[in-house]
Amino acid sequence: MSDILYDEIPSLDLADFTSGDPERKAKFVRDLGAAFNNIGFIALKNHGLTNELTDKLYGSVQEFFQAEDTLKKKYEHPELHGQRGYVGKNKETAKGFKVADLKEFYHIGQPEPINDMPDNVFPDEFPAFREYTLETYRTLENAGKMLLQAIALYLELPQDYFESKVKSGDSILRAIHYFPLNPDLVPDGAVRAAAHGDINLITLLMGASAEGLEVLRRDGKWIPITALPDQVIVNVGDMLDRLTNHKLKSTIHRVVNPPRERMASPRYSIPFFMHPRGDMNLSSLDTCVDSDHPKLYADMTAGEFLDERLRELGLKKA
Repeated sequence: MSDILYDEIPSLDLADFTSGDPERKAKFVRDLGAAFNNIGFIALKNHGLTNELTDKLYGSVQEFFQAEDTLKKKYEHPELHGQRGYVGKNKETAKGFKVADLKEFYHIGQPEPINDMPDNVFPDEFPAFREYTLETYRTLENAGKMLLQAIALYLELPQDYFESKVKSGDSILRAIHYFPLNPDLVPDGAVRAAAHGDINLITLLMGASAEGLEVLRRDGKWIPITALPDQVIVNVGDMLDRLTNHKLKSTIHRVVNPPRERMASPRYSIPFFMHPRGDMNLSSLDTCVDSDHPKLYADMTAGEFLDERLRELGLKKA
């Protein structure tokens, strides 16, 4: 299984898992586990998003980002460490890099926050933005929960193992605008999103408005990733990698700059980062640690790990 070098990421159908057919469900679990054990990415259809919702969502997101910077900055709250609302241009720097990513973004969290979660921040001028981001959040959160059920079965855990851990979790919907670039003014080494691994359990990424996403294969080759119109891209995040002691792989990926002749075109992308609650224990599962696979990671909670990574990204100051 682990010696496969994919030229493209595997395509799966979530309807196989939810079909009620034990054979189709078991095959989905095996195929999902094989892909996540190897390259850490799949393309998924029947995830619940409709073309109509997707179109309306992208329309509302583009409308917001095309507004003047002074308006957008009304919804930037540094005290929330980038976890809610607008985050301005060149504010996030990938771990290990010195140059900020060429992007701006907007974060939507739990529609009904609990405990000390911050409330969402929505732009008053664009009511459609609120409506369609929240609907998308709930749709992708539901798909993510079903995928985590399949992952639990692959790991020989109870199917509902993750349910209590992600209920009212710290998941984030991130609307990203990779703004147009002047090829003569791009800082040395700056790209739309530098090579990185995601923080969370799993990420569900809707098809972006332009190409650019690439995944680093184990042999060092970068593979371009594009989703068909009816697919979302799903990948393993660092938290799931830690929990499984690198059995399920959080794979490095990036968004490269377009060719010079297309740099003036914007790119929009909307990933859903599925997080657990902050008190989830990320200590590697005993079943994923043995003499051939010694424990790789220090024990910590999801909240502690998130705090560490926000500091590394420059969104939270020491």
